[in-house]
Amino acid sequence: MFCSKCGQTLADDAKTCLSCGAPVSGASSSGSGSSQGASGTSQGPGAMPPGSELIARLYPRVKAILTTPKTEWPVIADEGATSADIYLRYVAPLAAIGAIAGFIGSTVVGMSVPLVGTVRTGAGAALAAAIVAYVLTFVQVFVVALIVDVLAPTFGGQRDSLRALKVTAYSFTPGWVAAVLVIFPALGIIAGLIGLYGLYLLYLGLPVLMRSPPERSLGYTVVVVIAAIVVGIVIGIVVHAFGPHAPL
Repeated sequence: MFCSKCGQTLADDAKTCLSCGAPVSGASSSGSGSSQGASGTSQGPGAMPPGSELIARLYPRVKAILTTPKTEWPVIADEGATSADIYLRYVAPLAAIGAIAGFIGSTVVGMSVPLVGTVRTGAGAALAAAIVAYVLTFVQVFVVALIVDVLAPTFGGQRDSLRALKVTAYSFTPGWVAAVLVIFPALGIIAGLIGLYGLYLLYLGLPVLMRSPPERSLGYTVVVVIAAIVVGIVIGIVVHAFGPHAPL
């Protein structure tokens, strides 16, 4: 059973979430309120279809961090989530959006090139690029979180690797969600522009998560972003090596 507010794992008999204090509704449980098969999979008439539980768990957090970040960052700061929770239950599913969309866009839709026509990537190269991009997303989050953590004292904050991971991962949310647009490669630039909203999220989150003075948040954000751009360029070069012109 998972908290519908923050996504934390709950005991079957829990009444409130120990992480965020939200009341627990029976609809979020996959346990005692539903009939169970031998494998523990809910089989009752009200059982969620495959994937629905994942969406139900992610949607409240994604919606809150995108629409009400000022009130959501304090909630995130107080949560008892572990690094594994963040990587496996948040980064992993959201990062997969871009990898899957990119594969479909490059192999099925293709890119229209003047005087050439529609150019599509071979399935082998596209799959390799998608896998590499997906794996390197975790590397990118890890490296940027490390930078956030190391820079914290420089801007009057306090080092905390878990909080640095939180502010980094949740700030990437707009880019991961918008990546669905790359199913149509021509919309990739729009996805990139939407992803820039993550800079604002980072700006708001650094004082809350890393305990830095609000007046130093802008400088903190700028330095982190510059470092993140460098990391992103390196990752882009690696992914491109597995792209359309990579040997099969």
